[in-house]
Amino acid sequence: MAASDTKPYDDRLMRLSEILGAVHYLRELCGANEGQYWRDRMRDLMDAEGSTALRRAKLTRAFNQGYRSYSRTYNTCSPSAQTAINRFLSEGSELSDGLLKAFPN
Repeated sequence: MAASDTKPYDDRLMRLSEILGAVHYLRELCGANEGQYWRDRMRDLMDAEGSTALRRAKLTRAFNQGYRSYSRTYNTCSPSAQTAINRFLSEGSELSDGLLKAFPN
């Protein structure tokens, strides 16, 4: 990213994007019937943080990486997939809370 396009919290933001992609795939696989809920949360994140085309591309790439990596790993909803969902939801919540506290608007 260009220097002016870089934020001090980008590593955490990219990780959150990756988690959203993984959760989007895994929750659907496990029959949560949430439709586009997690993709919509990613869209919200991009609306808030995707200030340039490059930044939006990096956020999208992280989301897609999370989605694809778990689509290669899990073909059925297993106890392991459920555990991964729970861990991602917990980590995502911690990241979100941390970002809100560290960088309030």
